[in-house]
Amino acid sequence: MIELHSSPTPNGQKVMIVLEEIGLEWKHIDVDIGLGEQFRPQHLKLNPNNKIPAIVDMEGPNGRPYAMMESGAILVYLAEKTGRLLPTDVLKRYDTLQWLFFQVAHIGPMFGQANHFNRQAQDNQYARDRYNNEVLRLYRVLENRLGDLPWIACDEYTIADIAAYPWCKGYSERGVDPTAFPNLMHWLDRMEARPAVQRTYRMAAEIRARMAKAAEGRAQIDIYDTRDNAERLARATSR
Repeated sequence: MIELHSSPTPNGQKVMIVLEEIGLEWKHIDVDIGLGEQFRPQHLKLNPNNKIPAIVDMEGPNGRPYAMMESGAILVYLAEKTGRLLPTDVLKRYDTLQWLFFQVAHIGPMFGQANHFNRQAQDNQYARDRYNNEVLRLYRVLENRLGDLPWIACDEYTIADIAAYPWCKGYSERGVDPTAFPNLMHWLDRMEARPAVQRTYRMAAEIRARMAKAAEGRAQIDIYDTRDNAERLARATSR
C-alpha cells in the first residue's frame, strides 16, 4: 500500500498518474495547503520542506514503511520498485533521467512562477513578461524534442512524460498558439488518451470537491506569503 499525502496540483498529479499506471494499491490522504496542513507535525515528518506530495510505502525497503518527499524522486522510486516506466536500457534510462530533471529544474519552477504572476501579481508586468517568455521557450524545447521522438525521453512512454504533462496541459491559459507547437499537441493527445491519465483527471476533480467541502468555514492562509510560510515552519519545528 502506498499512501499519497498530497493535493491534486501538477506535482501531486504526477504521482497519481504513475500510481495508476503501475497498478499498486494506493490511497490519497488529503493535505490542504490552503489551510496550512503542510505545517502539521505529522506532515513535516514526511516532508520537512512543508510541501506536497509525500508518500509512505508501507512495504518499503527491507519490508518496512518508508517515507519519501520530492515528486521527481518519488517517480524514480515507484518506477524502480515496479520495474516500469523507467527503461532498463542504459542509454534510455539516462535519457529518461535527464528529461525528468529538466521538468523538475525548469518546467515546474518556471511554469509555477508564470502562474503566480499571471494570477496573483498581475500588476508586475516585468515579472509576467519574464516568466511567460521563459514558458514559451520551454514549450519550444519540448516541441523540438518531440519532432524526433514520440515521447519526451525516448521511444518509450516514461516517467519523464508523466512529470511534464500536468504542467504542460494548460497551454491555452498561457497564450500558447497550438498551431505553432504541432508536435507538442500530438504528444498531449497521446497522453490524454491513456486510461491512467483519464482516471487521474476524474480523481483530481473528486479530491478538489472533497477538500473544498472540508474547508468550508475554515480560515485560509496565504500560501504565497513566503515570510509567513517561514514563520509557520519555524513555529512548527521549534523545540
